[in-house]
Amino acid sequence: MLCQVFKELIAGSTPKNIRFRGTGQTLANLEVRIANPDPKTKIGEIEVKGDTVMLGYYKDSLRTAEAFTPDGFFKTGDLGILRKGRDLYIFGRSKNVIVASSGENIYPEEIESKLNEHEAVLESLALESGGQIVARVFLNPEYLEKHLHLDKMGSLASEPAIQRLLEEIKAQANQNLSAFSRIRKISEQKEPFEKTATQKIKRFLYQ
Repeated sequence: MLCQVFKELIAGSTPKNIRFRGTGQTLANLEVRIANPDPKTKIGEIEVKGDTVMLGYYKDSLRTAEAFTPDGFFKTGDLGILRKGRDLYIFGRSKNVIVASSGENIYPEEIESKLNEHEAVLESLALESGGQIVARVFLNPEYLEKHLHLDKMGSLASEPAIQRLLEEIKAQANQNLSAFSRIRKISEQKEPFEKTATQKIKRFLYQ
């Protein structure tokens, strides 16, 4: 797995040292630190400094000042932890964090990763709505045709089968999530999610 700052690689792993949910070891020529770590989880923003990291934004001193710390570290916007000094684990983007009513940080990307483990799910989105975690999933048409035979059903007849599948997907994901991160409601996304030029889901469209 890889973690990059713009086009610069900051961490990676070889087949021999892959760790579960790990991004890999940070490169030896870079300084990588975790800023403002959570006292309980130790998760904080990943900051990086080194000769291969960009110097700033061209002719934009204000944006450059916002992107860097006073001591020259670039604020990646990614949240993660460092273990054993150089083993980097990434949990999501700081701007996407959901704060639970009990104060815990919920990472939508972690929830989406669990949803996407189900073979029926092509892509997913986890959001906060009314104080609860809700999810939308875009289902694999080939899976629906093969396992649910929906190509032979009318739209009304297929709804109960879809709902059962959605509940199965939710239950599977929740088995591997903390109690405060569990999905309360799940619905089908009928069309692929709209994405940016870098193929990231435009979350703001679905809030």
